[in-house]
Amino acid sequence: MSDAIKHECGIALLKLKQPLSYYRQKYGTSFYGLNKMYLLMEKQHNRGQDGAGLANIKLDVAPGQRYISRMRSNNDRPIQDVFARVNARFKDLEEKAPDKLNEVAYLKENFGFTGEVFLGHLRYGTFGKNSIESIHPFLRQNNWMTRNLVVAGNFNLTNVDELFGQLVELGQHPKEKADTVTVMEKIGHFLDEENERLFRIYKDQGYANDKISRLIAQNMDVAEILRRSADKWDGGYAMAGMMGHGDAFVLRDPSGIRPAYWYEDDEIVVVASERPVIQTAFNVPMEKVQEIDPGHALIIRKDNRVSIDQIREPLERKACSFERIYFSRGSDYSIYSERKELGRLVVPKTLEAVDHDLENSVFSFIPNTAETSFYGMVKGLEDYLNQWKFDEIRKEGEGISAERLEKLISVRPRVEKIAIKDAKLRTFITQDDARDDMVAHVYDITYGTVKKGTDNLVVIDDSIVRGTTLKKSIIRILDRLGPKRIIVVSSAPQIRYPDCYGIDMARMGDFIAFQAAISLLKKHSNEGLIDSVYRKCKEQENLPKEQVKNYVQEIYEPFTDEQISDEISELLTPKNINAEVKIIYQSVDNLHQACPGNLGDWYFTGNYPTPGGNKVVNRAFIYYVEGRNERAY
Repeated sequence: MSDAIKHECGIALLKLKQPLSYYRQKYGTSFYGLNKMYLLMEKQHNRGQDGAGLANIKLDVAPGQRYISRMRSNNDRPIQDVFARVNARFKDLEEKAPDKLNEVAYLKENFGFTGEVFLGHLRYGTFGKNSIESIHPFLRQNNWMTRNLVVAGNFNLTNVDELFGQLVELGQHPKEKADTVTVMEKIGHFLDEENERLFRIYKDQGYANDKISRLIAQNMDVAEILRRSADKWDGGYAMAGMMGHGDAFVLRDPSGIRPAYWYEDDEIVVVASERPVIQTAFNVPMEKVQEIDPGHALIIRKDNRVSIDQIREPLERKACSFERIYFSRGSDYSIYSERKELGRLVVPKTLEAVDHDLENSVFSFIPNTAETSFYGMVKGLEDYLNQWKFDEIRKEGEGISAERLEKLISVRPRVEKIAIKDAKLRTFITQDDARDDMVAHVYDITYGTVKKGTDNLVVIDDSIVRGTTLKKSIIRILDRLGPKRIIVVSSAPQIRYPDCYGIDMARMGDFIAFQAAISLLKKHSNEGLIDSVYRKCKEQENLPKEQVKNYVQEIYEPFTDEQISDEISELLTPKNINAEVKIIYQSVDNLHQACPGNLGDWYFTGNYPTPGGNKVVNRAFIYYVEGRNERAY
């Protein structure tokens, strides 16, 4: 994606099922769990590079011993910083008493992060907040072991105000109105209630308090705590948590918006936001890694019992399509195949744009993340050419000359590496024109690959959200090669609506597709529709989210996809460009065909899977009309 868009975060949870001495003996290290967590988090660095956190719980420690450790960082390299700080204490021990590094009992008793249950998190500071206090995991502490709670998640809730009000009604006084704090306190409240319920039961049966604590740990109903906590959550989430005594869970939202995968064997239970991360870290085949079902929680008990429990009634699966288009690691088998298919399916539109003149068309990709969809585009072009060759040869029949046959067979798509990102240039220049000139040098181009004034130059991108980088940088750079026409192909459809489930797209005015629709309405003297939609949105402001309709869809209804794409092309064409510029987008139908398991398409259609989505999009439109530069959630 040429536009910089941030994703909320990634999670990693690991439970060691064997005694720590087992891993020391089998793998030759006392830090098996810590090493695996580093792998799980580093392999998901694509999901967050602004902050990272790691928490660990030790099982069965004596009273008076610390059993929860946590380290967080908002350093420039937060994952490395977290683990460097954790490992620093062990390096000191290695210098003073190296033999102690082999004594797992000594390490567990004297050092943090030597327990059996780990929770890791990495994030982007999508709200402009990247203070250390904003970084997961969050910790809710209590002297009762079974009331301690550690929470981290890949999520965004649309109804934080509503949930905050419920906490106040319960008698709490939350320190801030943030979804992470709200979620933690919600779970914490019902965790407390479950502790109290079990305490009364065992107290009535005559058990002593110290025995009751052990019984609570053994019999806590984690699934019921989550059912009561998540009953009113509206949003996308993969929520992970650990209780102080050693139980752990990962809960997925009812629509399956945010991803979560897990694997279990005799040694470990592991959860991550990315399937290939688990495959790589533990060398297991794809089919052994399972997806947590929407509306369900994977619950891992201290005694290694593992269950999948339904927490919310599953809704129609609307797993986020942007995960497949851009954010997830392309090394996943399914995602790799889907991204190639996205490139292949956009070939017919691309051929129309170059008038089927492949002899005078050069194909490439920009940025590097679009390389996989580019392979799919090349495959589609090859399929088209093979059919064309077949038809030509059959048409000429047996009388075709060897020279003509050789010429036909040698025809292939002209594929080149056009642009290379040399470095992320930083500039002290403050004047807009001078800064734009500097930005236009972010990429180096391969001169001599395009016939000046003759060739079409086609580049594929993952998606085009704002188009700012295209206009200020990429199109200017490509124009230096002298093509007759520059065609930018988006493997994703037009992004028309804000996300409210974890991708940092919050303002209507940021979307080039929305700008194009507004521009067309003004050109057609139909500004009255803008006022009409605004009034309808305002009338719904105070309605319950379940009664809210997405009226912003009406803004796009007067125009075809092609009309909006043509207007985008005009808006994104910089001044003083010699080439004709054309922008092509994938269709929503093709997106569904390429990614049949991830039909969450609200970015493109406005069909939000939860009621809170409709409330957010209307608010975003209201803010746009009122000129308020604020987030809609």
